Amino acid sequence: MEKQLIGSGNTAEVFEWGKDKVLKLFYEGYPEPAVENEYTKALSVKELDFPKPIPYERLRYKGRSGIVYEKVLGVSLENWFFKTGDLDKCAFMMAALHKRMLEFDLKDLPDYKEFLAYHIHNAERCKIDEKEEALRILQRLPEGNTLCHGDYHPGNILISGTQTYAIDFMNLCRGNYLYDIARTVYLVEYTPVSENATEKEGLLDIKQTLVKKYLGYMGITKDRIKDYLLVIGIARAGECPNEYI
Repeated sequence: MEKQLIGSGNTAEVFEWGKDKVLKLFYEGYPEPAVENEYTKALSVKELDFPKPIPYERLRYKGRSGIVYEKVLGVSLENWFFKTGDLDKCAFMMAALHKRMLEFDLKDLPDYKEFLAYHIHNAERCKIDEKEEALRILQRLPEGNTLCHGDYHPGNILISGTQTYAIDFMNLCRGNYLYDIARTVYLVEYTPVSENATEKEGLLDIKQTLVKKYLGYMGITKDRIKDYLLVIGIARAGECPNEYI
């Protein structure tokens, strides 16, 4: 029997998998180490006390790699916002869940500095002196073992009723908690809006206002994370080289 498709993204499709589970089925050719990385990292936070879909197993289905997760009926916080227009509540829910996640230490995860340094070295579109300065700043940023999601933004938060769930743990790492807050700010405010988007200026205003409200609920000023933002910006050019083309 064919499984019902309930969602799709850049790397995978999501199918019904029994009564209370879903199968995240990666596209053909998606690297096996990346699938294993996601599964291992999802397992690493399975027992931590914050809401997220539980991972159950890895498997292959019709020649493709997949991960079976707990089914969470809901929509992304991003889609919820565009339906409701409630920017303040969106920022509040983002911050409330993020605070819960940042309470945990997880020493066995990769160091955030290693992730950033790797992508800074690969940022071919950046000048050598820009990369060298970013690496100098990175070296003096504080260490830490705080659990950092690494890709925390409204598209990776599910809302089901009144509950929010974190999803997509591919970029989990450990570091200073300010790194993960800065990473969220960068992903929300500084990643580009498509040139083909309607009401582009309005979307840019929404992104900036959401960040301002989110930081307010986190109790963090933008000045406190300015060095992180600079380093993340250079690293992003190596991580996603086609993002600004």
